[in-house]
Amino acid sequence: MPANLTPQYLEAEKRYKQAVTPSDKVSALEEMLAVIPKHKGTEKLQADLKSRLSKCRAELQKPQGPGGKRSSLDIVEREGAGQVVLLGAPNSGKSSLLARLTHATPEIADYPYTTRVPLPGMMPFENIQIQLVDLPPVSHESWEPRLSSIIRNADAALLLADLSSPEMLEQLETAQAVLEKSRIQLFSQDPAKPIEGAISKKTKTMLVGTKSDLDPEHEALDILKELYGDRVPVFFFSNLTGENLSEIKARIYQMLDIVRIYSKPPGKKADFNDPFVLKKGSTVLEAAAHIHKDFAERLKFAKIWGSERFEGQMVHRDHVLEEGDVVEFHL
Repeated sequence: MPANLTPQYLEAEKRYKQAVTPSDKVSALEEMLAVIPKHKGTEKLQADLKSRLSKCRAELQKPQGPGGKRSSLDIVEREGAGQVVLLGAPNSGKSSLLARLTHATPEIADYPYTTRVPLPGMMPFENIQIQLVDLPPVSHESWEPRLSSIIRNADAALLLADLSSPEMLEQLETAQAVLEKSRIQLFSQDPAKPIEGAISKKTKTMLVGTKSDLDPEHEALDILKELYGDRVPVFFFSNLTGENLSEIKARIYQMLDIVRIYSKPPGKKADFNDPFVLKKGSTVLEAAAHIHKDFAERLKFAKIWGSERFEGQMVHRDHVLEEGDVVEFHL
């Protein structure tokens, strides 16, 4: 069967052949895998791409430069239940939001470009932690293409817009144009047209209007909702008052498409302080494997409390778990 490779794939392949750094190679390979036609004729090519991508990612993990440290522009080690990047124009309020949501202490000032390298922080959400990463401003002057790998590896993104700026819309358009040069599209420019060949089309995005205390009548916010509301969820935030923080936290959790599951030994109570975090759609067997491979192999059935009609109902290994389920595994 012929491969029938698309123009998007061939363009990405050209970028891969021209790439010099491991980060650039990872970027191109990720795009090639994203846009390659998925059928029997490309199975071997897909396997080869995955092998090359694995080697390039391993190369990124190697110590780089003086002192054996690799560049913080290449990768941010994932922690917690998920990783979410903060994106925006200079002085859009990313660092203020990071400081409000996490225990990180970014440099915050009224002048732009205070964030020069990726800065991670852990956001508490109920009984789990979610990693937020404040990236340097997205502008033609300051954007490093290597930062694109961090966005692609993240689970979701927050795109921030300064509600107090008369250049708000222009800044948003510039940020999107800069990202598109790195083959990243957070959401479609035209809601009537699907995203074609974009690597990040699976990345969930939320648009956050910042400095809402300087937009008391919500005029700028209403403009954002009118122009973008049919393509992406739109929220607002005030660093002065902390308004809407709880709603933003809850939405971030929803974007991750994960569920929290609690295990209990037979005859004992569940520990609700330490959940297992799994992707939505995970089964009882996958939850068991999350604990230990041998545990999954020996699993016979489980009992569920929570989403089932009857408390303690027996379910099979392929039963799909829901948010908040308590699982009692039987070997």
